[in-house]
Amino acid sequence: MPKNTSYSLPKDSKAWQQAVDSVASLLPNNTNLQDFDALQSLPVFALIVVLPTHVSALDIHQYVQSWVDDQPNWHLVTVAEDTDASFVNITVSDTEPTAGDAQRLPFTPVQVYRYLLVPVTDTLMHPAKKTAAAHIIDDQLTTRLRHDLTKAYNNTSRTDSGEQLDVVDCHILSIGHMLRTHKLACFDMDSTLIEQEVIVELAKTAGIGEKVEAITEAAMRGEIDFDESFAQRVALLKGISTDVLDDICRRLTLSTGARTTISALKALGYHTVLVSGGFTYFANYIAEQLGIDEVHANALDIDEGEVTGHVQLPIVNGAKKAAIAEQTAERLGIDMSQVVCVGDGANDLPMMAVADLGVAYRAKPIVQARADSAINVTGLEGALYALGYPALTPTK
Repeated sequence: MPKNTSYSLPKDSKAWQQAVDSVASLLPNNTNLQDFDALQSLPVFALIVVLPTHVSALDIHQYVQSWVDDQPNWHLVTVAEDTDASFVNITVSDTEPTAGDAQRLPFTPVQVYRYLLVPVTDTLMHPAKKTAAAHIIDDQLTTRLRHDLTKAYNNTSRTDSGEQLDVVDCHILSIGHMLRTHKLACFDMDSTLIEQEVIVELAKTAGIGEKVEAITEAAMRGEIDFDESFAQRVALLKGISTDVLDDICRRLTLSTGARTTISALKALGYHTVLVSGGFTYFANYIAEQLGIDEVHANALDIDEGEVTGHVQLPIVNGAKKAAIAEQTAERLGIDMSQVVCVGDGANDLPMMAVADLGVAYRAKPIVQARADSAINVTGLEGALYALGYPALTPTK
């Protein structure tokens, strides 16, 4: 029988604030270090490096410092451990049940390294320019670290495949993201909270996989918009029995780290929302499995135990996802600067754009390029690291 283990996370951001306080002399005079909006106008970045434990023997700080040494305009500050913060505990099973016989870990064991990148001369920076600078630093540093770590990893493993490994995630974010207290987290479902695309599973079961795939590809090429492609795909599902829907529910597998992430966010006081372009029939099931607070998805029209193939409006498309995030925040009295949105597809980009922090989870390159942060080497719990939290550690 799997046993449960408790893990601890700091409830506040004292370590980040202390790091900012330590570089006050490098910032413009009269900078209010408690004013997060003022800090947003400064090119002060949080640098978070996430490294799976299977390459933990490598000295990550050495590689980060080496990159900074080649950048004469930047100063590197290590963020201390959260020794004096208040902590919350979360309890997760040591293994996650899956659809098959195999069991897997509830999240990816990693080491998390946290730094500040501070300009050596005090300066201000327009938000748009700051965002562009963050992406440039991210691209440069990630490329450098992947190259250096791959080389070192191949040497220590006595292999030399010549392939570059995706062994590291780098998050380059404004320090304001770390200092704010976020309160609302919105998640896409398909290929984010779960590993599957439900409409693909439905199509396979109905024997119309190729037809649905053709429509999907046409939409991706821009030949038809999301709403039209959605209506065409749903029409092909006409006649599917609810017995099949229940069977698909049982086959769905949660993404690695999904339970851990939602449990942690709930312990930290977040309101959690599932926002899906899929169907409520499955979204409600997944939300119940994870303990998510509310669900927004498309109704799957069913009559006499069969799917009718009709679309119920409005369709939850990209614009609707963004509107749901904004409306939920307004209803709860939460500012959009306290909202985090996580997804993998282009239709998740609008809600990421209106949030303070948009996180791409194992997403297509175009989505990763436009998101604030991208997760590739961990499970969904990587969102916690992008929010500035240290690696999950067992409670002593």
